[in-house]
Amino acid sequence: MNTARASAHWGLLLAAAATLMITMGARQTTGLFVTPIHQSTGIGIAAISFALAIGQFTWGAVQPLFGAIADKRGSTGVLIFGAVLLSLGLALTPLMPSQWGLMFTLGLLTAAGAGAGSFSILIGATAGQMAAEKRSFAAGFINAGGSLGQFVFAPLVQAVIGAAGWAAAMYTLAATSLLALPLAWPLRRKPAPTAGATGAAAAPAADAAELTLLAQLRIAMRDRSYWMLHLGFFTCGVHIAFLVTHLPGEIALCGLPASVSAASIALIGLFNVAGSLSAGALGQRYRMKWILAAMYASRAAMIAIYLLSPPTPITFYVFAAALGFTWLATVPPTAGLVGKLFGPRYLGTLFGLTLLSHQLGGFFGAWLGGVALERFGDYSLMWYADMALALLAAAANLPIREKSPRVAMAAA
Repeated sequence: MNTARASAHWGLLLAAAATLMITMGARQTTGLFVTPIHQSTGIGIAAISFALAIGQFTWGAVQPLFGAIADKRGSTGVLIFGAVLLSLGLALTPLMPSQWGLMFTLGLLTAAGAGAGSFSILIGATAGQMAAEKRSFAAGFINAGGSLGQFVFAPLVQAVIGAAGWAAAMYTLAATSLLALPLAWPLRRKPAPTAGATGAAAAPAADAAELTLLAQLRIAMRDRSYWMLHLGFFTCGVHIAFLVTHLPGEIALCGLPASVSAASIALIGLFNVAGSLSAGALGQRYRMKWILAAMYASRAAMIAIYLLSPPTPITFYVFAAALGFTWLATVPPTAGLVGKLFGPRYLGTLFGLTLLSHQLGGFFGAWLGGVALERFGDYSLMWYADMALALLAAAANLPIREKSPRVAMAAA
């Protein structure tokens, strides 16, 4: 029986990780299209950045909505709808080469589709079927799938752009996105209402399963620790969106070829596989707020070292690898903390709301990067802002109330 249960759990995790590999692979390579679209259509960099900034916000805004639907009705329909919407948005992008067209396809359709097959839905779909002590690892494993997608997709997308143009690359991504459809089947089971911790201000754990979604949201909104997670994740969103959108532009400003951009984005994804798995494993032994604070603080140090280094390919590769280790490795401990505070029953919704804050930051990161480039001719102001925000995020996680994993296990 235990063997069968373990096999079922691995099947869930592999399906969720593969789904995120596809949706994040398609989404995290959009920065490679900025310069080709600008050169072929004449649309300004700031205008393209604004469309992608809308996409950053949309991706976050839909996740609590889709998460609530998945929490109530199961994740299969949400995942199927998301795969179709993602594919449709990518396929329509070359047919609507204008600022408004990009806002509709990349800003709304593609982002909403990717959001329907992203962290909150996938982690929420598995958390209710995993033991509490396994959820941190599960979140890290699923997150690693998204990072692997970035590693695999970035060089392939750049190769297609170079060989056949950006439109052909969009069509290729649209077809690839449909591979997520059969992966929705293993995730078809609706999570059972499982009791769990609901925070210091919440009802007792034994009553957690009886809470309605609205009651759980009221509890979460009164919890200071939950808001600290939002603040830290907001600044994380600024970092991620700025880099995924504008790192190719930064590399081009240094006179380096587009292949360096593709390799750097791929390295970010590759090293985040290790970072995500490490964060998930460490979350079972150490307080997750300390893991988050350390990752955010390390980003400020890495950016400072990058700014002091010569603009060579090796510099970008080392910077991408180092930054990649913390890239989206913040997701497992953040999701784990939400689960610790409130239990798994409404994890899709509550974690989805933190992702909304993440992507609100992402909107500003993607958009202001383009504004900074057009106004000042480089990204210096954004790099300094990124360092300041990284230190703010590190400080924001320290007051979060979290029991030591050893204390929690002893109490259990």
